Amino acid sequence: MERLWVFGYGSLIWNPEFPVAQAVVARLDGWHRSFCMRSIHHRGSETDPGLVLALDRAEGARCDGVAFEVEAGAEAATLASLRERELISSAYLEIRLPVTLATGGTVETLAYVIDPAHAQYCGGLALEEQAAIIARARGGRGPNRDYLFNTAEHLESLGIADPDLRWLAARVRELGNAPAS
Repeated sequence: MERLWVFGYGSLIWNPEFPVAQAVVARLDGWHRSFCMRSIHHRGSETDPGLVLALDRAEGARCDGVAFEVEAGAEAATLASLRERELISSAYLEIRLPVTLATGGTVETLAYVIDPAHAQYCGGLALEEQAAIIARARGGRGPNRDYLFNTAEHLESLGIADPDLRWLAARVRELGNAPAS
């Protein structure tokens, strides 16, 4: 089987849940990381949706994340696991996109992007509204704020700047739902 690369821009960065041969910081052009998907399973519920990150297409945009090369022999199991995790609703689309590796070169990656026609799509929410939702929501994988904090902290540790996530993490802490770190 052909080597499988996966592009992580949110929780996959800190919790890939598949065997990784190598992880390389990478850039995806034409898309941006955005809290534009209502989460009714992992980080919220149908009655109180949370927000999760998705790749949202935008002219001139770019998203820095991590390209993961899946260990040889684990491709089929990884693909099945990712589909179970990421395609729990039909809000994400599974597509292949080229990314530029920080170490040089380009690889084609499997990526999960938002379907802007889906009912869970909520692009364009003000940051303050995002913070209020994230501060209160909880789903099957825990509090929405933990998802935000883990993603923001791991991006920072990789040297990936995301001013919106940094602002959101600080604001959610200000809302009194988590101790400052």
